Amino acid sequence: MTEKEKMLNEMLYDFHDPELKADAMRSRKLTRLFNSTTEEQKDYRITLLKELFGKTGKYIYIEPPFRCDYGSNTFIGEGFYANFDCIILDVARVTIGDNCLFGPRVCIYTPCHPIDPVERNSGLEYGKAVTIGDNVWIGGSAVINPGVTIGSNVVIGSGSVVTHDIPDNVVAAGNPCRVIRPITDADKIIK
Repeated sequence: MTEKEKMLNEMLYDFHDPELKADAMRSRKLTRLFNSTTEEQKDYRITLLKELFGKTGKYIYIEPPFRCDYGSNTFIGEGFYANFDCIILDVARVTIGDNCLFGPRVCIYTPCHPIDPVERNSGLEYGKAVTIGDNVWIGGSAVINPGVTIGSNVVIGSGSVVTHDIPDNVVAAGNPCRVIRPITDADKIIK
């Protein structure tokens, strides 16, 4: 099994591997080009994002600057918007559903490092996939940790650190993030 195959299967892998370094360089180039675009280059921005990510819907908009590890391990549904300073570290698969909105400085992390210092210093790491359902709004400066699944129709409060799964149809916030309450018909502004 190659180091890339190990990485994608959430096994310990050597991040110094030449194939992975080449993939990371591809991502750095595409994000550098994306981050240097102007407001007038909307179509070019979308072209770069579609080349970077494993999959996107027709409508995708990300405010520069944006950073990611590989991009190719991130799969985004229709109607995605991310505000400034979004970071997606996608050594494992990141799946984002339809109609998701990210506030500024939202970070998604899939990399994990061994707790044992000898293993950690060996240059091996692993990742755990992150899945975000449909119709999710993640507030500014929230951090989504490795292995987390966020259900559909969820609001994550600003500054939250999501360390465990969040079910459908709730408002969740805090550090660590926890369910505050369900979303109900009382939350509708338009009646």
